[in-house]
Amino acid sequence: MKCPYCGYLEDKVVDSRPADEGARIRRRRECLSCGKRFTTYEMIESMPLYVVKRDGTRQAFDRMKLINGMLRACEKRPVALDSIEKIADDIELELRGRLEKEVKSVTIGEMVMDRLKEIDEVSYVRFASVYRSFKDVNSFIDELNSLLRDSSEISKN
Repeated sequence: MKCPYCGYLEDKVVDSRPADEGARIRRRRECLSCGKRFTTYEMIESMPLYVVKRDGTRQAFDRMKLINGMLRACEKRPVALDSIEKIADDIELELRGRLEKEVKSVTIGEMVMDRLKEIDEVSYVRFASVYRSFKDVNSFIDELNSLLRDSSEISKN
């Protein structure tokens, strides 16, 4: 760390403590040349995550957009807001854990559907109907039949 007083490049850390509820670390440093002390803050650099839409456009990942989509699907359903936030947290954590700068919106949609299917089938079908853009009643019925097959296989085991 470069000393703000003399420009010397070496120092020693005198004190470290968490700041901003653990989001940053505050460090007191002492310049090895002039002996003056100064404070620095250290935090994790988060890599930006971009969503590649179906039309090829890119936009920054927005956790609230993800939550709002699930809220619409879960409207008037017995799904707790905590469950929706947990799904959003899990998806964001998984995406950032991949260390990729871009993720396809299709991937995010599939992740949401997989998780909604586990907590509320009606919410899942609502989300899927918008996400998959069902063109007619037959494609909607096909999705419902698929869901029923999955449910009957699970109940057999």
